[in-house]
Formats: sequence, structure tokens, C-alpha cells
Amino acid sequence: MNTRLNEPEPLTLTAADGYRLSATYYPESGPLRGRIVVAGATGVPQRFYRRFALFAASRGHATWTLDYRGIGQSRPTSLKGFRMDYRDWARLDLAAAVDRAAQQPGTPSSLFIVGHSYGGHAFGLLPQPDRVAGLYTFATGAGWHGWMPPLERLRVLAMWRLIGPLLTRWKGYLPWSLLGMGEDLPLDVYRQWREWCSRPRYFFDDPEVADEVAASFDRVRTPIVAANALDDHWAPPASRDAFMAGYRHAEWRGLDIDPVRMGLGPIGHMGYFRPQAEPLWRDALEWFETLPHPGVHCAHA
Repeated sequence: MNTRLNEPEPLTLTAADGYRLSATYYPESGPLRGRIVVAGATGVPQRFYRRFALFAASRGHATWTLDYRGIGQSRPTSLKGFRMDYRDWARLDLAAAVDRAAQQPGTPSSLFIVGHSYGGHAFGLLPQPDRVAGLYTFATGAGWHGWMPPLERLRVLAMWRLIGPLLTRWKGYLPWSLLGMGEDLPLDVYRQWREWCSRPRYFFDDPEVADEVAASFDRVRTPIVAANALDDHWAPPASRDAFMAGYRHAEWRGLDIDPVRMGLGPIGHMGYFRPQAEPLWRDALEWFETLPHPGVHCAHA
């Protein structure tokens, strides 16, 4: 029997500092089985996650997506001169989406996060990660070129050392869309990202933020699955393991995805949310079902 799919609803979130964010709510079909917030990748607009959100909603999971500040429909009129901290996407923007999902009227149910790349970083920076019953993140890694295959390493180094500096000097932000690599990025995001990707363990190795970041990640006790495709050159399993070690007080499990064996076709760094990856989405939802369901309303008083 087919369950009628409810229409997605655009909405506006307000972060703790007053910044207004574009988001979308995908109401669940049938009985509510859980709530999911999608924590997207760097420079990837929320519309990219629409297929997954519809899939999750059709299986009883109310789902929220959002555009971080400076990205997609949360972008200001001009990125030139726009100031922010890369971590704001987690501490303020993702936190606002978690707040909205936790407060949504209806039957209490567990709250989960599905991450993509940066989304797995962002979870450890949330002010209250204990509100989330489980994190399933795809393509999360340390970003260091040394973890990448040789050809990808050369491309990334060219971006950080030559192309990026030239483009940001010209525009005052990173016009990534000119290269067909995603949304344009605020200058501060580009600079911090470049700095952290120069280190084997990302921001855990940056003396300017290492103590603050470690203290934030040490609060996490939430179960985590970190799934990475073997053909993901940006975040191969070794890169994932280097980063995920920062969740030292959480029970986390690395999952290596062999797209050839699974018959999924190429995955790379972006294919986790394309239609052929539906079996991966099903695995994530099934894993959420195995977790304790304390109810979001009880997790935060």
C-alpha cells in the first residue's frame, strides 16, 4: 500500500545571533518514527538533499534541511565583506535546525542527524549534542591532502596554493561556482578550511582552536556511524579514521562502502545523496531504528 507523501514546507530559522536561515521541513508520511536533521557538506545547498529528505519522510521520518549562512537561499546580497566563523554553521545554524526539530509539535520521538562531509564535523561543535540520539554521517574526513590518492592530492594542493588565492583576491570570496564545484564560499570559510586541511587531523591540530574544539567534541556520547566509500578520494577511510578519533568519548563505527560490490556505481565524495545511493539511505534509517528512543522532549529540559 502506498502512503501519500506530504508536501515539503519552506521555513525560516533564526540562529541564536539573529541570522535568518532558509530551511525546508519534510513532514512524515504515516506514523512518526523519528526526526532527522540533514547536516550538509561545505558549499552544498539544501536542495541537493531533497531526494534523501523525501525518502526519509516517506518512511515516517520528519526531516529538515537547511542552507548555512552565506550559502544557497541563506546567502546575503553580496559575499564580499561578509564575515563569519566556519564553525558558525555548526554552533549557530545547525543548532537552530536541531532546536526547531526538537520543538516540532507532535508525538515525541527520537532526533537523529544525517551528515555529509562537514556535517560530521559540525555535530561535534553543537552546543547540546546530547539532544541527538544518533549520527549517521557520510564522507566525513580530515581533509588533509596526505590522505588522498596522488592525483587528487595534486588537484587539492593546486586549489589551496594557486587557484584559491587568486580567485579570493579577485572577488573577496571564493567563487567556487565558476569552477563548477559548488556554492560560492565566504572568505572566512575558505581561509579556515584551507588552514585546517593543511593538517593531518584537521582543526584538532590547529593550536588556535584545538583546545576549544577538543572540549566540545568531548561532550559527545551519541552513537555514530561514519560511512565512507572506497572511491571517495576526498575522504577515504584513512582520512575518516584520523578525524573521527576526535570523538574519543563516543561509540563510533567506521563503515567502508564498496560501491562496486554493492552495484551502486561510482560514489566519490558526492554520490551518497544521488538516486543510486538509496540502499545507503535505507541502511541509515534501519540503524536509527536499533537505537534507544528516549524522545527529544526528554533530552533537553
